Amino acid sequence: MLRWLRNVLSGAMNADLTAPADVAAPPADATLTPSGLAWKTLTAGTGDRPSAAANVTVHYSGWTTDGRLFDSSRRRGQPTSFPLNRVIKGWTEGLQLMQEGESARFWIPSNLAYGDNPGGGRPGGMLVFDVELLSFAEPPPPPEVPEDLQSPPAGSTRTASGLTKRVLKEGTGTQRPSARSAVTVHYSGWTLDGLMFDSSVVRGEPATFPLNRVIAGWTEGLQLMVEGEKARFWIPSNLAYGDNPGGGRPGGLLVFDVELLSIR
Repeated sequence: MLRWLRNVLSGAMNADLTAPADVAAPPADATLTPSGLAWKTLTAGTGDRPSAAANVTVHYSGWTTDGRLFDSSRRRGQPTSFPLNRVIKGWTEGLQLMQEGESARFWIPSNLAYGDNPGGGRPGGMLVFDVELLSFAEPPPPPEVPEDLQSPPAGSTRTASGLTKRVLKEGTGTQRPSARSAVTVHYSGWTLDGLMFDSSVVRGEPATFPLNRVIAGWTEGLQLMVEGEKARFWIPSNLAYGDNPGGGRPGGLLVFDVELLSIR
């Protein structure tokens, strides 16, 4: 009996792993978008469609056009979740066309996938995916640009290093982290021209890290806070990434809103 049940469950898990009959090329009833993405609905869904910033939960299987299965959440027996704007372009575009509960097949050209010869074990050329959109959650709206971005107001505290701090919300704890503590925070960061370059708030997930492995302004500033406190920091370039850091990192003086959620 148990062997029979295992066989049934195994068959259900692997039922969609055979390459589709139309894996080699999109059929005539597929829809082609201007980018070159082809897709067709396999099972209709209901409700809204996700935005590019949504966090989605899906089941999927992917094949090369010769019918080789190279990845499948169904084979692993567990759905996967990710921010939609952090995957290949074909997924970012394609899942925005879907409704919750919908299953669709996508023919994703190489320029919207990993390219023709990507290396690193990734599949090249056009890829075919069957995707079921199980659920999605939109991120909260981004925080507004601080009104005092350009100049710390009266009542702010400046340290000997040049770091400036303003308390936005008093904390509930009594302990402050040391430079060796691991902290969990929510934060958003801006350049002086109002560009928000990073935000755990927008991602909808706090960040945890050792306090001695971040920019010097964070290492110093977080040690001035207690749990539950929210503060704004004006961090000069010598305590951040410098004036011309390169690598996509922001230069000059940076402004961060940081909420210290926990210390360990």
